[in-house]
Amino acid sequence: MTMSPTIGRVSLILGFIGLVIGGYAQKVTDTERRYRAGVKALQSGEYDRARNELQVVMQRGGSFAPYAYYYHADASFRQKKYPATRSTIKELIDHFPDWRKRGEAYYLAACAAMEQGLVDEALSYTDLITEAELRPDVERMERNFLSRITDLNRLKALQAQYPKDKTLAMALIDLIQESSTDKADLELSDRLTNRFGVTPTPRAPRPAPAAPPVEVAKPRPAVAAKTREKGTVNVGVMLPFRLDRFDPEDRSRTNQYAYDLLEGMKMARNKLFTEGITINLFAYDIDNDADQTLELLNNAAFGQNDLLVGPLFSEPNRLVADYALQNNVTLVNPISTSRDLIANHPTAYLAQPSTWQQAAEAVQFMKGQAIGRKAAVYFGNARKDSLLATAYAAELKAQGFQVVDYKRVSGKNMTLGIVETNKPNHVFFASSNEDDGVRMLDAMNRSGVVGPLVTTYPAFNYFRNSLATFTRRTLLMLAPEFMDLGRNATKLFEEAYIAKRAILPSVFVAQGYDLMLFFGRQLAKGSIKSRTNLVTSPEDDYVLSGFDYTQSNDNRIVPIIKFDGARFQKINE
Repeated sequence: MTMSPTIGRVSLILGFIGLVIGGYAQKVTDTERRYRAGVKALQSGEYDRARNELQVVMQRGGSFAPYAYYYHADASFRQKKYPATRSTIKELIDHFPDWRKRGEAYYLAACAAMEQGLVDEALSYTDLITEAELRPDVERMERNFLSRITDLNRLKALQAQYPKDKTLAMALIDLIQESSTDKADLELSDRLTNRFGVTPTPRAPRPAPAAPPVEVAKPRPAVAAKTREKGTVNVGVMLPFRLDRFDPEDRSRTNQYAYDLLEGMKMARNKLFTEGITINLFAYDIDNDADQTLELLNNAAFGQNDLLVGPLFSEPNRLVADYALQNNVTLVNPISTSRDLIANHPTAYLAQPSTWQQAAEAVQFMKGQAIGRKAAVYFGNARKDSLLATAYAAELKAQGFQVVDYKRVSGKNMTLGIVETNKPNHVFFASSNEDDGVRMLDAMNRSGVVGPLVTTYPAFNYFRNSLATFTRRTLLMLAPEFMDLGRNATKLFEEAYIAKRAILPSVFVAQGYDLMLFFGRQLAKGSIKSRTNLVTSPEDDYVLSGFDYTQSNDNRIVPIIKFDGARFQKINE
């Protein structure tokens, strides 16, 4: 019976009814009368009547209102109207975020989400429950539903999202022991067993199929019909989590950025929930494997996604971009700066400004400065350095500048090809090496160049370099990753992350947070198709510098920053 996980908690909270009503026996207002009638109807199984009476109390507000919201959601649950249950709980938390029984509300919403198969949403609710007395019921409910999941990769992805959930870990251990002989899976099972001190639950093996399944080639992906309710967005996160090598204690892994991006999206999901927007996150472990990507795209359940984030590798990205175009699904690459990813793909977006966009904005800014039209362009050893320098030089020429020197430079004693009779009015230097910025400043001094240096944010070490490094000449930086701690939204974000993780957030956490906030809002409101809506303002609550897709699917926001003697400030519009 599907309702069994919830009845225990509902009966407990109903015990509070007498306490709430008893104190008002002498004088009964119409609101109180309706509240009593609604609760009585709920107890007697008259759920429609209960909902009608409680709806009036909800609309009037007051001390009875949060309880009315809860019992209204409970009535919907008992009628198996699970979307209505979740919607009412969202309204309850939105209107009464400090309600003392909100743990009960989270539990009821989690049960409703589980009944609909929205496991990620359900776990996001149970993750918020702090009341010790609720834990036994939460664990029973999670065991009931998690034991039904037979997709090992899905369960591994969920465990990576909620590494502290013991019941989820136990379900994963059980499924690995039951269905997998893969060495990496068994090692993961051992790690979880040691971490949580649990013993796998023995299960009877599933009967083998009568005949091996036959793979059928499909001309195009099978897509399930979308049944998304208003204000709900399903998000597929396609990143290289590499779950076969996952260790929750290891933060030095080379793909930590993938987990940081996901963590930022989860933080944004919680914020959007307070705005009445439900984000269902589905994490898919997608590495540089075209066959794996095709298998996922051919899964009909994948078609429920409204927004796809990633993948990061070229061939999987090409396949997913074609899928998104065919099925009108919004696709966002969270970190790439290649315009090729959005060429001829109207549903694909770059969260970060492309190499070309960065160059164009920087040249446009320098064009507005009161300096001459001669420039020198240099770049470091990384491929992305040369790509940005090439784009900058091309844009300089297109805007009527003269490029007096252009070459790769590296090492401690950089040599610039500048002659006395043809000195540049400014220098552009693209480098991903944190030692190169100081070296370029020294090289400019030796060459007698007095104009500004326009460079990239990663070219300096901001902990090791002295303040004088940033003030002895005009030094401008292209910094898409800039987090302005002078902004209240950025401060609150950093404080929340430190409180949760006890470390500073990486830029990838901020990038995941911002893109989820922006695209979650656009999709929930149905405004993604109108370019005039696809822009943020400096006053908005984003951690980085925001988004602007009013002209193309390439983000036009390119922060140029300068040190003002106390902190870095964005100086361009």
